[in-house]
Amino acid sequence: MSYRNRELLNLTLVGVLTAIGFASVYIARQEVVSTSSLSYAGFFFTLYLAAHIVARVCVPNADPYLLPIAALLTAIGVTEIYRLNPDDAFRQGLWVVIGVGLFSFTLFILRRDYRRIESYRYLFGLTALILLVLPALPGIGRTINGANLWVGIGPLQLQPGELAKIMLIVFLAGYLREKREVLAQGRLKDFGPLLVIWGGAMLVLFQTNDLGSGLLYFGIFLAMLYVATARAWFVVAGGVLFIAGAAVLYQIVPRVQERVTVWWDPWPHAQDEGYQIVQSAYSMGHGGFGGTGLGKGTFTTVSGDYVIPFLKTDFIYSALAQELGLVGSAALLLVYMVFVLRGFRIALLATDGFSKLLAVGLTFGFALQTFIIVGGVLRVIPLTGITLPFVSYGGSSLLANFLMLAGLLLVSNRANARGAT
Repeated sequence: MSYRNRELLNLTLVGVLTAIGFASVYIARQEVVSTSSLSYAGFFFTLYLAAHIVARVCVPNADPYLLPIAALLTAIGVTEIYRLNPDDAFRQGLWVVIGVGLFSFTLFILRRDYRRIESYRYLFGLTALILLVLPALPGIGRTINGANLWVGIGPLQLQPGELAKIMLIVFLAGYLREKREVLAQGRLKDFGPLLVIWGGAMLVLFQTNDLGSGLLYFGIFLAMLYVATARAWFVVAGGVLFIAGAAVLYQIVPRVQERVTVWWDPWPHAQDEGYQIVQSAYSMGHGGFGGTGLGKGTFTTVSGDYVIPFLKTDFIYSALAQELGLVGSAALLLVYMVFVLRGFRIALLATDGFSKLLAVGLTFGFALQTFIIVGGVLRVIPLTGITLPFVSYGGSSLLANFLMLAGLLLVSNRANARGAT
């Protein structure tokens, strides 16, 4: 079976699972079976069928599993968001449409040779820095839940750091491919731009009041640096630098202190700063082994207020863990692991340095972001406001994830095509 036929078969299976998921939510909420569940599933299948057709034309040799996995994750996200608030699900569905359009456009314009974007690596790096600075600008910067990560333009709110992450990866892939030999020699003068990235990560942490964003950007940088140079001590030195910088900022940024304190022991703060994480733990515990079932979780009080604030964004994993249980939430994490496995496989098959670094950066960024948010909810690390890729509510995150998906398929297509010849 060809790659694209395998992809179509997997997308058909995702469409069936989406219909079952929405039907379960409808039955639980309205106690009747509605044709709307089938219409939602049909909408998703048609949307991703269009994406499949674009992939069939533009990247015929690309990995056949990444697009169906992305479809499954977005379907899980929209289904759970619909269960929480149908109006939010409609808006999330519109962002999925825009994301699929961006995905298709990216494949089309870069189908001949995506590597030409390497020539614009410094432009990508500069744009990434500008995007990271935008939330600090007066008038357009927005503070939500204590983090300065947002930009508001009229009724529209965006998180520019999500797109900056993709552009930073493109810059690093081009720069490290060019400088990897001199960087491997360990001369200090060659590390100027990289030290700027470290300083930028610290600045982002200070400016945004969010530990997770700085950790994400710097983690991607260290992973790509290690792949480019094969020098483990670079990673160790970078980790020490980040910990030292974070320790200094811990002393001067109250929100970082608050998050670390709550992570260490949330129970004394269960009525104030630790309220979210404590209620999240109760929610996951209530789900038990098999879960309460889609649409049957308890997320609101008698007055209709959410028990866990920011449930559709930061804590959507808690909602899924309650309704799907340990089995379902573990299965969700396995889906993420398969995506990461396929991404690193693409990096191994890539034949040129830029493609290999690009695939590593995109995949590791996806994996690290998933770990940071799930680890925060499970109290493995301090909680941050990063979204769960493809699942959490938010347009900026979805657009960045679809760009990441397009990049991986472009690299995979070239690697598989060369392998076939």
